[in-house]
Amino acid sequence: MKAIGIVGSPRKGGNCEFLTNHALKSIAEEGIETELITLAGLDIGHCTGCYACQKDDHRCVVDDDAWPIYEKMKAADGIILSTPVYFGSATSLMKAFMDRTGMVARYSGDIFKGKVGGPIVVARRGGVNFTYAEMNFWFQILGFFMTGANYWNIAFGRNKGEVAQDKEGVETVWNFGKNMAQLMKAVRK
Repeated sequence: MKAIGIVGSPRKGGNCEFLTNHALKSIAEEGIETELITLAGLDIGHCTGCYACQKDDHRCVVDDDAWPIYEKMKAADGIILSTPVYFGSATSLMKAFMDRTGMVARYSGDIFKGKVGGPIVVARRGGVNFTYAEMNFWFQILGFFMTGANYWNIAFGRNKGEVAQDKEGVETVWNFGKNMAQLMKAVRK
């Protein structure tokens, strides 16, 4: 089994990366292989709405860095998407990635259906509820089994490393990882 965490922050080494690594460490403690993927610095274009992904090869015509990550998502048993809040929503980088991978997955026979997944959201102050819901909608429409924790998978921090001071957020993300590992094992049985 394998879980991947995909960080949609355009800044490397930030709060989302810290929390996603934390969740993956929690999952790895349960004997599951993990991998962290950051979208920062990658070329991820937006969905053009051309519907080429509906054709026989179910491939997106936009040739960029999204496709190799999509292939890793297909092979994974569990997927975490994390984003900071930008103007009350997921980053444009994460949203483009979600649109592209979601469209291809949807028109490839719902290939994410039955996988385990969930979001992690980081904010300085506001926008977490909408962004958390926005991310959950993506997982739900694609047929993921979703898990929670002891609270929503959110934490607060602005500057790099600040999120580590949010003890409740860090604990919640750890518990999310543990619950995700348990659900992945249960689904696999």
